[in-house]
Amino acid sequence: MAEVLDIVDENGIPTGETVTREVAHSQGIRHRTSHVWLLRRHEGILQVLLQKRSPDKDSFPNQWDISSAGHIPAGNDWKESAIRELSEELGLTVNEADLIDAGLYRISADDVFHGKPFHDRQVSRIFLLFSDLEESAFKIQKEELSEVRWFDLDTVIADVRAGKMGECLEAEELEIVRERWKL
Repeated sequence: MAEVLDIVDENGIPTGETVTREVAHSQGIRHRTSHVWLLRRHEGILQVLLQKRSPDKDSFPNQWDISSAGHIPAGNDWKESAIRELSEELGLTVNEADLIDAGLYRISADDVFHGKPFHDRQVSRIFLLFSDLEESAFKIQKEELSEVRWFDLDTVIADVRAGKMGECLEAEELEIVRERWKL
């Protein structure tokens, strides 16, 4: 069954219209996603958990990505979607109060995957979540990702800026994560 998304304005507010995920990406129609960044302090260094996308993903296969992220189904809200994705992708159970809202981030990207044009127009709400779990404690969803790993956040930002982390991660969003975590 096709995943149905709300069409949204530039602030992520639904317009009352919906579209399938496939059409949203083939035609570049704006929709919402939730991004959850898991963070921890390890030996005094701020670390971020990244997931490696499954080789079977329709976009950005085998690339390092946000700790947990997903499209928001029509009629759902930001936190509800974030909590569902954390459970499905990482096997985590969290409450809304555990999520720190770090604001909106807008994405506009064009690419080609599996021979088809891919136009991504997202309004994403960024959430931060503290976790000191080791990588082996996560119950990852193999259809979505192949592994998770903790990275030094400053190193990830530098590597993304240098083009060493693939196309999935955005340095500007990672900067928001780093700045917001200081609060």
